[in-house]
Amino acid sequence: MAISITDVFELIRTQIGTLSTEIIPIEEGLGRIIARDYSALYSLPRFDNSAMDGYAVRLADSGKSVPGEKVIYAGDEVRYTLRDGEAIRIMTGAPVPEGCEAIVPVEDTVQEGGVVVLPASIRPNAHVRYSGEDISEGALFISEGEAVSAYTLALFASQGITHIEVTRKVRVAILATGDELKSHFERIESHQLYNSNTPMFAGRARELGCEVRTVSSGGDDYQTLKERIGGILDADLIVTSGGISVGDKDFTRASFEDLGMAILCSGIDIKPGKPTTIGKIGKTVVVNLPGNPLAAMVNYEMFVKLIILRLSGTSRPHHGIIETKIAKDHRQKSGKYTVILGSFDGKGFTPLPSQAPGMVSPLMHADGMIVTTPEVSVIDEGSIVKMIPIKMGLYSDQEEVIFTEV
Repeated sequence: MAISITDVFELIRTQIGTLSTEIIPIEEGLGRIIARDYSALYSLPRFDNSAMDGYAVRLADSGKSVPGEKVIYAGDEVRYTLRDGEAIRIMTGAPVPEGCEAIVPVEDTVQEGGVVVLPASIRPNAHVRYSGEDISEGALFISEGEAVSAYTLALFASQGITHIEVTRKVRVAILATGDELKSHFERIESHQLYNSNTPMFAGRARELGCEVRTVSSGGDDYQTLKERIGGILDADLIVTSGGISVGDKDFTRASFEDLGMAILCSGIDIKPGKPTTIGKIGKTVVVNLPGNPLAAMVNYEMFVKLIILRLSGTSRPHHGIIETKIAKDHRQKSGKYTVILGSFDGKGFTPLPSQAPGMVSPLMHADGMIVTTPEVSVIDEGSIVKMIPIKMGLYSDQEEVIFTEV
């Protein structure tokens, strides 16, 4: 019996664990998931410094003409104290001297030889960046489960951190089956099809930060299929398409079961893609997707993506949701939980005009998808829908309701 979409989400949450970790240079960290908390080794800024090119001054000297011949450059070590009746020329980023109560920008002063005329009003602490105002020493600045971005690298570099501990990359193996399938670089006969699923699955896995290995389809021969599966059981995740229905030569599921696969679910209450199967062989997660490209893509985005997120150790392993308006009326057959692919322009969701399970062309135009409940047959223009983004990396730290009900 097919299980619900939310039950599959729960299975993924409870049955899929985070992978082991590794230590890498920060330069190789983009997109990786941090495996432990990091606290600041130093305050940031490390010392009080000037936010402007100007003069370090005392408030008591407002409106006065004072000598200003000394200069402090960024990188200098300051060995003197600012006293009443003087100003010190200071550059952006340079450490402020002891006794400094404000920085006056150079454009707000008048220079007359070695004398500086200061403005009549000077705001206390103006243009001074104080030690620790960005990050205090010992403060948590990056948490376990966060993804590394270019800006995360800036934080690590600011602390002198050269290597970081991250979850290792998810190893994904892609396998497609079917006598009728040929790789895109092979010669094709009139009764055969090109295998579009394997490049699609592999490319999407790479977009999600995985290491990918593809296994060319070996035809619907039972023994050959078992041998090929046995050779990829070192992967963290195996994704297959085709061979999971009830045809005489649909051997994929049987091959996996003979190799010890424990079935977590077989059949999901979703349209398209009901015959999707999820299981495990030891620690290796196995997902058997339908052979129809659009149905396979929908279930990849709905479930395989969440499995990859869970394995990666991210603190945001759930679908992110964008609530938006549907841009035009949409009608469909009711009675099932139905996935609708559509384009999204930042203002509204427009269902794609054609999206049959066996199609390939709609896939490149889909920015997101909505999931309707069985009673929905009409969604009127302007109705609020809940869209799961496909082309944006939007995820949530909490499971959200994904269903559109009208």
